[in-house]
Amino acid sequence: MIKLAVFGNPIEHSLSPDIHAQFAQQTGLTVEYKKILAPINGFCDSANQFINKGASGFNITVPFKLDAFNFASELTLNAKMAGAVNTIKIKDDVIIGENTDGIGLVNDLVNNLKINLENKVVLILGAGGATQGILLPILEQSPKRVMIANRTASKAEKLQKDFSSYGKTCGFGLEKIKNDPVDIIINATSASLDGKMPDIAGGCANGAICYDLMYGKQTPFMDWAKVNNATMIVDGLGMLVEQAASSFEFWTGKKPDTQPVISNLRR
Repeated sequence: MIKLAVFGNPIEHSLSPDIHAQFAQQTGLTVEYKKILAPINGFCDSANQFINKGASGFNITVPFKLDAFNFASELTLNAKMAGAVNTIKIKDDVIIGENTDGIGLVNDLVNNLKINLENKVVLILGAGGATQGILLPILEQSPKRVMIANRTASKAEKLQKDFSSYGKTCGFGLEKIKNDPVDIIINATSASLDGKMPDIAGGCANGAICYDLMYGKQTPFMDWAKVNNATMIVDGLGMLVEQAASSFEFWTGKKPDTQPVISNLRR
């Protein structure tokens, strides 16, 4: 029995147990995967209790990704650059922290949506934890450049500096977005949660692929992309399943087939 879980607060809405049950069925593994509601200041205690019960690993969602980063005794390069951990594996009493968010996004774009990122101009809206988590895997695909635009320009400029050795990046304020088309726009702001779309030049979306990290509902960003003639508009459900698949492979060594799982969830 492989003991897994997802930690969060709130956690009731999580689709992870359903996703991992489908992966387990596909791969023929016996997996127990549960949701664990950890107290806001009690992530480490909850995690240690679960480890003491023989856990193989677990996922971490809001608001504990930074706690998990500090809790891990070893970090992968993805986790180090993301500054956050969403997956922990227990191996010989070592707590290894990984971040599969960016890998999940790239796998959805490249494998599921057949979008080649090489030599493309990518615009990311927002410079928070979500952006920091996806930047390295995107830059590893050799885009022409990645532009990070944020309400507070200094945050975008800091990410530009931190990631400049991995590829061509630039950071600036949202008001500096030009009215010129780009290839791909990724919405990593919390605007979709707030039901608001930042006021930015619409010309950048003309003919672009627009991807919202949010899933499960039509967002203001997706409406904005439609009005501004985007060629493809996608939500983050594929990323959710793909990051879960990377976690599953990290724990078990087995790579599940994500396509049927994405289809099942869409239904």
